[in-house]
Amino acid sequence: MTPHWPELAILFFVLLQRLSELVLARANTARLLAMGAKEYAPGHYPLIVAVHAGWLATLFWLAPGQPIAWPLLGLFVLLQLGRLWVLRTLGPRWTTRIIVLPNAPLVTGGPFRFVSHPNYLVVIGEIAVLPLVFGLWQVALIFSLLNAAVLFIRIRAEERALRLA
Repeated sequence: MTPHWPELAILFFVLLQRLSELVLARANTARLLAMGAKEYAPGHYPLIVAVHAGWLATLFWLAPGQPIAWPLLGLFVLLQLGRLWVLRTLGPRWTTRIIVLPNAPLVTGGPFRFVSHPNYLVVIGEIAVLPLVFGLWQVALIFSLLNAAVLFIRIRAEERALRLA
């Protein structure tokens, strides 16, 4: 039996990253709401959670024992740098929900100079690339399609919220 520690180490890294981001997002959300911000379109949030949890659970189930494509893992690491760039740029305004602080200017620095929703581009990449690291193209395809459906709802709701604020 071959050890599965490299695959599990990668997956536990992603799990710990996501859990720490949820803690940060919850703190930022509470702070923004206390400042008078408003949450928009919370109804789709459980769908986002379900897609992400299902993606990671599927990887924990199928990835151990699979060979690792190291160049794709390198691409995944680059995506993490993109994620950190977004988090750093948004700072205390970063959340996993649609929270809008009235009269606050839109963030236009960092990756937002180039694209309106850089975090979603990172997530699209992550959901596709991480399964491919383990050769699980079917997982990449299925969860990319599910993520696309959720992001279609999410981005429309976010754009609407920003117009209303």
